[in-house]
Amino acid sequence: MAEQYMVGVLGGVIASLLGFVFLYRNSLIRFRGLRKLNRAASMDFPKRNSVNKTGKSEGVGTTDIIIVGAGVAGAALAYSLGKDGRQVRVIERDLNAPNRMAGESLTPGGYLKLIELGLEDCVDEIDAQQLLGYTLYKDGKEARVSFPLEKFQSHVAGRTFHNGRFIQRLRKKVASLHNVSLEQGTVTSLIEENGIVKGVHYKNGSGKLLTTYAPLTIVCDGCFSNLRRSLCYPKVDIPSNFVGLTLTNCNLPKENYGAIILANPSPIVFYQISSTEIRCMVNVPSEKLPSVSNGEMACYLKTQVAPKVLPELYDSFISAIEKKGNIRIAPNKIMAAAPHLTPGALLIGDALNMRHAITGGGMTVALSDVVILRDLLRPLHDLSDASPISKYLESFYTLRKPMSSTINILANVLQKIFSASSNPAMENLQHTFLGYLRLGGMFSYGASAMLCGLCPSPLSLAFHFFSIAIYGVGRLLLPFPSPRRLWDGAKLLWVASSILLPYMYSEGTRQMFFPLTVPAYYRTPPENKDKKKLHALISSICWNNSMFITKSHISVTCILY
Repeated sequence: MAEQYMVGVLGGVIASLLGFVFLYRNSLIRFRGLRKLNRAASMDFPKRNSVNKTGKSEGVGTTDIIIVGAGVAGAALAYSLGKDGRQVRVIERDLNAPNRMAGESLTPGGYLKLIELGLEDCVDEIDAQQLLGYTLYKDGKEARVSFPLEKFQSHVAGRTFHNGRFIQRLRKKVASLHNVSLEQGTVTSLIEENGIVKGVHYKNGSGKLLTTYAPLTIVCDGCFSNLRRSLCYPKVDIPSNFVGLTLTNCNLPKENYGAIILANPSPIVFYQISSTEIRCMVNVPSEKLPSVSNGEMACYLKTQVAPKVLPELYDSFISAIEKKGNIRIAPNKIMAAAPHLTPGALLIGDALNMRHAITGGGMTVALSDVVILRDLLRPLHDLSDASPISKYLESFYTLRKPMSSTINILANVLQKIFSASSNPAMENLQHTFLGYLRLGGMFSYGASAMLCGLCPSPLSLAFHFFSIAIYGVGRLLLPFPSPRRLWDGAKLLWVASSILLPYMYSEGTRQMFFPLTVPAYYRTPPENKDKKKLHALISSICWNNSMFITKSHISVTCILY
């Protein structure tokens, strides 16, 4: 009996040893297989100093994320992703300070986004001026629109500045991160394999053709993007151009307030860009744009625009026209976002979406996009699984709608209202808008909150716009209705609707007003590929364990028997 007991114990020990050896061998094989899979995944992208199949383009290695463009959106995104620990390569066409009229006005909402990104110090030391609101002028009457900043600290306000100085401050912050590479080069095309973007071809500063690879490429190369056609369906409209001048030796009527003159034939915008300079923007329809080279533009500004300029700015306005090379033109482009899902690539900033520049909301939209995209990318530790990540990032295009659609529609609608027209209903709409702002209270407060990016709400926009229209109809019907006044009121409603509704439609009414019905709104981060492999490995080991225990039990039973 004792012999049978000893044999049983010995059999159990032998079976346990065999099982341990079996498990160790099986685990070793599977971990080696996992390493091979990881090695194979890393081989999807060529290594440093490799050459592509054409033999014409030298590879410069791989990175986590490629960013095309180092303007406001690109530089801010590169900094935020770099702070999150990503390896980022930024390729910018020209790293010299830009000398352009666009991107000179940042709303308070945009400044708050800078704070979220840790970039608020980029408006320091560039002679930036605080912007607290605008004063609108029409036929000797005025309406002041102050930004609702009472609930914020004193440093929270809009800012106006030289665009180039601001951009260089952003780039300096980017260059301070060791894990972000900032390089001058022109991206010529995206590298696409089997419908997935793998990287970019670009020419560096010396004209050498190079390639670089990353699991995610983010295109934010501005309003003149040459890559957007690969990633969206662009429909660009240019309703007008801004004719820009730099005025000196003068002051605006109210300190820290811009001025908008609703003049015929062209609305005029003034704002401070330094302690000694004022930017003047004259909105001229594209089909009526005079030539600068033959002197027609200077004549137009002196004879048609100058008489409408405020008296305190008149002399400086004339001097600016006469200064050689001081007249510059920038097209006002409008383009609704119409991206198509492309695994491995994403489009943001003016490359994705543009609005009229009359409200100065472009940088606010771009910085809002950066904050949303940064937050979406934070849970993703592995970006190599392109298709699931692309589906997940599709939610970006819905999450951005509250801010982007509010500012876009407001800018596009206001440029229509402010522009001169022979239609009496449009003239009534201008007077109605100014009268609505002069009501004060929730009317002026709500409109200015949307204008400065503090109330990104399409519902609020629709409410205020139709409130303006109804207020206008009421003004027309007083002191008592008549058939003529009823007809004028109906025309006013028709004109207001014909301006607003097409822009709402182009922005996407479902995403704006019913985002919860959009499937992409609910997308969650895809599971990490390594986690999937580890779960599969653990499941396999557990299965083998259970099989071994069963076999061992049978063996011991047989020995004892």
